[in-house]
Amino acid sequence: MTAHRAMAAELAALHLDHPDPASSLTRACRAALGPSWSAGLTLAADAALAQRVSLAADGPLASQGEALQINLGEGPCVEALSRRRPVLAPDLDDHDATGNWPVYAAEARAHGIRAAFALPVAVPRHSSPQPGLVLSLYRDRPGVLSDGDLHTARAHADAAELLLLSVPAPGEDDAAEAWLLPADAVVHQATGMISYRHGLTAGQALALLRAHAHTRHTDLAEVARNIVHEGLRLPDLPQFPES
Repeated sequence: MTAHRAMAAELAALHLDHPDPASSLTRACRAALGPSWSAGLTLAADAALAQRVSLAADGPLASQGEALQINLGEGPCVEALSRRRPVLAPDLDDHDATGNWPVYAAEARAHGIRAAFALPVAVPRHSSPQPGLVLSLYRDRPGVLSDGDLHTARAHADAAELLLLSVPAPGEDDAAEAWLLPADAVVHQATGMISYRHGLTAGQALALLRAHAHTRHTDLAEVARNIVHEGLRLPDLPQFPES
């Protein structure tokens, strides 16, 4: 075992028996990196984050940084999942670094996020065909991620993978629910309802839901809850062209 994996194993062991191991590990990662950082941990079943679990968010920027990626369907975490490689954006004003997610970059800057980094780790065993576990870091000032901080973050990301792999399969133990059940399952329900009502594919329905939420500056999950539980109907649209 390499020194890096040994460090990850030790970290995982420290948080294994915690009632909320993902949050505990994320807090530890932020503490190890220092107070200028915020950290989020996401488990996604597809690169667009249409199916995901926000496992943890710690620090003043993390919740908004994670929510924006879910609401917009773009951002460093989404790119890290789709390309299966780290995404390092030390300055969100750098259009070369944020060219694949310009809307997210603008919204993130408006919320005080000036740098963002996304570190994907190995595919968990309980997931659907193209999942990913990603540790995202946010900071309110531009600047590169030092080699030391990158090593620390990677160790915590790999520890999260080890913790996830230690969770029983769904149905075997209640502990699995804390990691594996979608926190925003209502988004998937709303997507299905939109798809049926408007004759759209699931991807088109999700895009319509996101567009409706974005134009009204409303959280995606809130719009979804209004569709599922309050009877909200989106305006009828012309038929989408065949994709």
